[in-house]
Amino acid sequence: MTINFRAAEIPAEKLDEKLLEQPTAESLSGEIKTRSQVFFNDEEQKITSGTWECELGRSRWEFTTRGEVIHVLSGRMTVERDGEEAVELTAGSSAVFPVGWCGTWTVHETLRKVFVIYGA
Repeated sequence: MTINFRAAEIPAEKLDEKLLEQPTAESLSGEIKTRSQVFFNDEEQKITSGTWECELGRSRWEFTTRGEVIHVLSGRMTVERDGEEAVELTAGSSAVFPVGWCGTWTVHETLRKVFVIYGA
């Protein structure tokens, strides 16, 4: 099976909208709206992939039982692992958040990414 999608071209109103909250992450700056669509879940639910969009705000992320690989399609955010320097991610950037990564994400411009979440 091959799954093909053009995540950058999906209108925001076609994505599922909800507020950022646990267990995904904890908002540190009030309500933060997110939108997403999952394109793939393996049978054992150890891998999930799709697209995710997030509005401006600051949040705390703790990857204690899973990791995530992302590719930023649009927008801009700063990620800062606890005890390390901040890294800016913009369109075209990719990042890996391995199991055990804890820190903050600050979205400066509405962010759209493709993600792959994997279980520990």
